[in-house]
Amino acid sequence: MTDILLELAKNKRQRVKTSLACRHKNEQRFKAIGIISISLALLFLSVLLTSICAKGYSAFYTTEIRLSLDLSRNALGLDADKPVSTLRPVHTRKVIRASLRQTFPEVSQRRELRRLYQQVSIGAEYQLLQQLKQQPELIGKQTDLWLQAGDNFNQFHKGHISRSLSEASRTFSDMEITWYQHLNRHDQVRTVFNHHFFTQGDSRDAEMAGILGATVGSFYTLLTTLVLSFPIGVAAAVYLEEFAPRNRFTDFIEISINNLAAVPSIVFGLLGLAVFLNFAALPRSAPIVGGLVLSLMTLPTVIISSRSAIKAVPPSIRDAGLAMGASNMQVVTHHVVPLAMPGMLTGAIIGMAQALGETAPLLMIGMVAFVVDIPAGPFDAATALPVQIYLWAENPEKGFVENTSAAIMVLLLFLILMNGFALFLRKKLERRW
Repeated sequence: MTDILLELAKNKRQRVKTSLACRHKNEQRFKAIGIISISLALLFLSVLLTSICAKGYSAFYTTEIRLSLDLSRNALGLDADKPVSTLRPVHTRKVIRASLRQTFPEVSQRRELRRLYQQVSIGAEYQLLQQLKQQPELIGKQTDLWLQAGDNFNQFHKGHISRSLSEASRTFSDMEITWYQHLNRHDQVRTVFNHHFFTQGDSRDAEMAGILGATVGSFYTLLTTLVLSFPIGVAAAVYLEEFAPRNRFTDFIEISINNLAAVPSIVFGLLGLAVFLNFAALPRSAPIVGGLVLSLMTLPTVIISSRSAIKAVPPSIRDAGLAMGASNMQVVTHHVVPLAMPGMLTGAIIGMAQALGETAPLLMIGMVAFVVDIPAGPFDAATALPVQIYLWAENPEKGFVENTSAAIMVLLLFLILMNGFALFLRKKLERRW
């Protein structure tokens, strides 16, 4: 009998050992799958970020050409009795082209001259015009100035146009390469920081295009979104969590809020097109309309996060306030909301970060328009940074390819800063109960 019991115990131990070994193997397998999944995700993210940075970092510097310019009134075509304020781009264009012809006197055919003039950006005319208006003492002198190079010249100098390709496969001809080499030998070509990218609006010329207009448009749009969605979202969360009776109507509201959080963003764009543009007749392409649309999209996120923050406040806080004679409103406004505010702010910032990256709703309300001027207020025509990226991505020119990647880098930086600030607030202000 004892031998039978010992044998049964031995078999049981063996089954347990086998079961434990199988369980450990499954755990190790699951752990390995998790590590592989995380590694693959990090690998894909690294490849994506590396690709964006590799294409976009060169947009942060640009090429300039030094030309000897005759700035006399006769060369400018400016009459002696005319003030400097009457100068126009046509006058500075005349001086720049005369300098190019003087630098390359062998160029005489009309087609070659057109190519020669393209070595300097069209924006250089406005650059020189502004400089002459700021420094009128330059008029009447022969001086050397650095001017913005054209896009093809700029891309060739950066190495984005390979001279090993056949001439038919390049946008920079052999003759233009000869001009570039001549200027480079005489130290008339230099690389400088591309301040145009951060200080100008959109342009049809890649070397002059910038993100300032889109950045200001995004700022006004997000400001409108924050001003509308945060107080309304917090008020709705407080009402639903602290004051609303539990009935079918409030249940319907809660279900609707949760469903709205999953609605595709383009639906909100269609709603904004129908209500704010067609019915309310608000200005098209204005940040105020974009802010209203993004407020509708962000409200569910703010309400849900605010309700979670309110639920996290211990009931003992409420009970203590009521026991001291405070009213329900006083308990909520003096104790519950201040203690839940870190979570509310975190949810609002995450909602703002989500709104910053949205493109589809803004396309539906017309913020896809080509806008050169920097908006002075939320009612001026503007575009947003994600929409600017979308517009540049459609352009096949190499200059716009690098501008697109550089704008993505700037947008990612803003998103990282906003999410990092949300994490900082949560760590700094949250309380352990």
